[in-house]
Amino acid sequence: MSQTAPVKSSDYKSEVKPVWCPGCGDYHVLLSITKAFAALQLPSEDVAVISGIGCSSRLPAYLDCYGFHGVHGRALPLGTGLKVARPDLTVLVAGGDGDGFSIGGNHFLHACRRNIDLTYVVMNNRVYGMTKGQPSPTTEPDWDSALSPGGTGLSPFHPLVIALASGANFVARAFSGDIKGTTGMLIEAIEHPGFSFVEVLSPCVTFRPDQRGWKNAVHPAPVEATDDPARAARRIMSDDGFNIGVLYRGTRSAYDLSRAEAGEVGEFDRMFEI
Repeated sequence: MSQTAPVKSSDYKSEVKPVWCPGCGDYHVLLSITKAFAALQLPSEDVAVISGIGCSSRLPAYLDCYGFHGVHGRALPLGTGLKVARPDLTVLVAGGDGDGFSIGGNHFLHACRRNIDLTYVVMNNRVYGMTKGQPSPTTEPDWDSALSPGGTGLSPFHPLVIALASGANFVARAFSGDIKGTTGMLIEAIEHPGFSFVEVLSPCVTFRPDQRGWKNAVHPAPVEATDDPARAARRIMSDDGFNIGVLYRGTRSAYDLSRAEAGEVGEFDRMFEI
């Protein structure tokens, strides 16, 4: 990508065409990501997008930048390792609610805690879309389907609560249909130091046609963002799941990547000589 002229959002799109279902919210998330990169004028060779498994995790193939499509639930350790090795890169990790909060749940907790300077975008549609509609960790307990008659009866995973409690330095929620708002939120998340988490409500109208109503359910959060985690916790515990905006802008310094610098490989090997 030439940097002699301003970069446009279309410059970040690869020649691979998305294969998401018609009406999938992930199309808009892809557009918001490319618009955010363009607004920040990031050279494509300085950007890496890492993903796991799932519909939303196809993102790296659709972008003209570095990317890695990893295994299920392991996008965050991959992104963390890359950022530690190449702190000069802008690292964005992308995935869905199944990939991120089920098999990847433990990695989510510790990525928040480590507070390494990367951005995690989770497209939450409250269902396993790629594997034909099973309930996910964020599915409502009474959602009735052929695969969960009468619902699961399980309390849903609350991503923003967990992110805040685990130490994420930036916590926000967006709606995929609001491209301008999502773009602005991603710009702020990328620029904010430390671990930034953005939950994007991204409807799966194939297996959750009821989610077409999300465009009418979402609304701006009634309170401003705060840098006080206790105040943010009180606010999020009364959340209806459709408040859109930044919940928390933390002031904690990002993890000092110079601490992760290792010596020569030979020196490390000698530590384990018998």
